Amino acid sequence: MSAVLEFQDVSYFYPKATEPALRDVSFRIAPGEIVGLAGPTGAGKTTLALAVLGIVPQFHGGRFFGSVRLAGKDTTEHPIHALSRHAGLVFQDPETQLVAASVEAEVAFALENLALPPPEIRERVAEALAATGLDGLRARAPQELSGGQQQRLAIACALALRPELVVLDEPTSQLDPESTAEVFALIARLRAERGTAFLIAGHASEEMAETCDRILLLAGGRIIADGTPGEIYGGVARCMHERVRPPEVAELFFRLAETGRHHGPVPVTLAAGEAALRVRAVNAPALTPFAGADEHANAPERGRPILSLRQVSHAYLGGHQALRDVSLDIWRGDYTLIIGENGAGKSTLLKHLLGLLKPSSGQVLLDGASLATFSAREIAKRVGYVPQNPDRQLFNATVEDEVRFSLRAQTGMSPEEKTLRVEAALAELGLTEMRRAHPFALSKGDRARVVVAAVLVLEPEVLVFDEPTTGQDAAGARAILGLTRRLHAAGRTVVVVTHHLYLMPGYARRAVVLGGGRVLSEGALREVYHNFAALEASHLRPTQAARLARAGRAESQSISVDELLAEHAAGEAEL
Repeated sequence: MSAVLEFQDVSYFYPKATEPALRDVSFRIAPGEIVGLAGPTGAGKTTLALAVLGIVPQFHGGRFFGSVRLAGKDTTEHPIHALSRHAGLVFQDPETQLVAASVEAEVAFALENLALPPPEIRERVAEALAATGLDGLRARAPQELSGGQQQRLAIACALALRPELVVLDEPTSQLDPESTAEVFALIARLRAERGTAFLIAGHASEEMAETCDRILLLAGGRIIADGTPGEIYGGVARCMHERVRPPEVAELFFRLAETGRHHGPVPVTLAAGEAALRVRAVNAPALTPFAGADEHANAPERGRPILSLRQVSHAYLGGHQALRDVSLDIWRGDYTLIIGENGAGKSTLLKHLLGLLKPSSGQVLLDGASLATFSAREIAKRVGYVPQNPDRQLFNATVEDEVRFSLRAQTGMSPEEKTLRVEAALAELGLTEMRRAHPFALSKGDRARVVVAAVLVLEPEVLVFDEPTTGQDAAGARAILGLTRRLHAAGRTVVVVTHHLYLMPGYARRAVVLGGGRVLSEGALREVYHNFAALEASHLRPTQAARLARAGRAESQSISVDELLAEHAAGEAEL
């Protein structure tokens, strides 16, 4: 069968680069094949995706070796606009490719440029919007959408072209778990119905294990492994070494196998893992439920909350009601996780905590006083903010200048103290060696760390992180969350918004669930994670670890792989 995409001995150097971004890359994708591209941050995944449509080297320049053939066409011999008829590309940051005044116009834009007949344009737009769940948002401006909705819109634009291949660069990094599952279900359906092939670069290992035919493992610009999800994710030791997070089910069974408590293939899908654990439960009825420390152990004493919302509602221009009568306390010294589906109001709520938005009704309090009585400078010194898109806070020429900028307005601080704070922040975030680099020359994960460092130099009491692990590989996510834990242990109040529920056990102590602009539930992390009905009613999905816990023992309250391993103590029957 002819390949829809073929890389043959491809190496590529960006302009002025001394090391290649891609090294001797060779692989093929057959029509209708779904191929995952996994690897750590900086492995070359985005560069490889750009090379599919000739953007590398046609747009970026540099030195290019080998060949890429898309639908039989050499990508160095055909213009990008001609190649785009055969492959759609969805970038990691959807905002970079949204230009129209409405959702409907955005999807129609590329089709109009192809001079398709208006009836066909309308048909394709309707089809793409329905497939991505955006049909009800046709008239909404793309800039008014949540980050996850923008991601789905970018995917809809690519699907409307009906290409033979769709290339997705971190397509679900900003999506909630339900939307992520919907996107992968869409991918599987489009393959089945249209024979569309997909190349998916990302860290969504659970979904890639369920959906992909093959996984390419990329590191240092090289493909170091090419195999089925079972072969790649089942070799967890290799994946972890290369900073690729395996599905939680694969990690659990690999670690059971290391201690001689599992024999045979390592399950990489949830259904296979649940089935194996049910067998274990039958063979090992003495399984001991996890009895770890409660999230409220050593919790701070509840005095006056440091931040409070009192019956806060907020409507954007145009009438979109983002918050509805929200009352919520953020307690001093606590670590609070805020979760909810895309469009639930999470980012809007955070902006109210920071004074970036004013309530349409209700009141926000900082230490019992109305936030409206504080200046922006006073709020910034007490409440630090790391946004969902770190690029919005980067505007200096070097990393060091970016970190130092926050201190320029602090007139009561000596130059020596400012320098000490900058050096400490750079060291804390592992940026010392990058201090002279331009922030936009760094990977997205490294740019996020620059923003965190710029916030830390002010030493705020409260640190608010909006989707801090988006686009991060396993090591990067652990580094950022490890930093939040150290800051919390040092006495700071930490608030984190994330869709990556699987990452938060061991960090957050309390969880708040938002939906439709309202607080739907809140409580200890363990309680929220095991309230499956409430999560699913909020269009969220329980983590694999929580589901596996129930498969092994109905009364289990484990929420992490470590806790599951504690349940499966030595002496259990082996499979």
